[in-house]
Amino acid sequence: MQRLLIFTLFCFINTELCVAQQDSSLISIGASHTIKSSILKQERTIQIYIPASYSNSTEEYPVLYILDGQWYFPSGVAIQTAMQTPRAIPAMIVVGINTGDSLRRNLLSEENEKFTDFLVKEVVHYVDANYRTSEERIIFGWEAAAYFVSELILQHSETFGGAIISDGGYASEDLVESFTSEKEVYLFIANSRKDIYYINSTEAFQKILKKNAPNNLIWGYRLFNDEVHESLAHLAIYKGLKFYYHNYNSPVFESIQQYIDLGGLDYLTSYFEARAERFGMDKQIDNSTKDALIWLAWKRNNFEYFTLFMTEFEEVLTTKRYASAYWQNRFGQFYLKHKDYQNAIKYFKAGLTQYPNSQFEEEMQKGLIDAKTGKIN
Repeated sequence: MQRLLIFTLFCFINTELCVAQQDSSLISIGASHTIKSSILKQERTIQIYIPASYSNSTEEYPVLYILDGQWYFPSGVAIQTAMQTPRAIPAMIVVGINTGDSLRRNLLSEENEKFTDFLVKEVVHYVDANYRTSEERIIFGWEAAAYFVSELILQHSETFGGAIISDGGYASEDLVESFTSEKEVYLFIANSRKDIYYINSTEAFQKILKKNAPNNLIWGYRLFNDEVHESLAHLAIYKGLKFYYHNYNSPVFESIQQYIDLGGLDYLTSYFEARAERFGMDKQIDNSTKDALIWLAWKRNNFEYFTLFMTEFEEVLTTKRYASAYWQNRFGQFYLKHKDYQNAIKYFKAGLTQYPNSQFEEEMQKGLIDAKTGKIN
């Protein structure tokens, strides 16, 4: 008996191992490319990730360039992929530029002009020639690369429309004053008080930016004092992409008061018009925003704005989302609670007629009686 049990367990374990081996496969987050640089007179390695939607589309994609790709390319891929779930940013091609050798600091400082030429004339050209890219490019740099990117974004805004720098960064006042651009250029600066090595330069940089306020340079400076020199880069990429794509997603409000303070419907109209102009989207207020405002008023028990949104966004109530007994009952109960018996009857009747024998049947029947009784009284 004992031998049979051992044999059975062996077979089970062996089967599990075989299944695991058969199901295993490598997961790739990009491909390595070698560029023979005539400018640097050496071969340089870059990594390129293309989003899952690339092969099934014909659209052009924005590109996120990551300096020190040997360290931060995986983070750039992971962060931009995760941020697509709430549609906070578009799908992006990610390019990591490896600088992990003895030449790193020299290329990013003393030979920065040569490295700039390599980046703009060879790397960007290579990516644009081999992939469907848009003209929207963002570049990230940490520590020594942050100083390089600080000057790059001010001198080459025709190539890069956004820059994210972390744990370092500085540009002279003369360079800031000479900045010109016909389009908006975004610069996000991140550091921590715990980064005692580079905090002084980023503080000085933001003071120069604040003093000069260059036209069409949209910049932000944030301190993340829970982070240290070695850890902030990953968070900076996330926060920097949010800063650049601040009006890409549908707006979300924490309260009705915030909606009012921002300007209400006038604010929404302006927001979607600006988003359409910048990203080529529809300028009409989207259904996601309409849904969220209706639900916000409902959850905050604000009947005045619930009524306003239900009237203003009446067309969204005909979409598939609300085609259920659940929503007819929810709306009916909310109207009943606030003694709007006419609308309560309307939604209870719709729920009972259109969705018979639902789990809300008894609740809607009682609600309908209460509404009719209330209306009579």
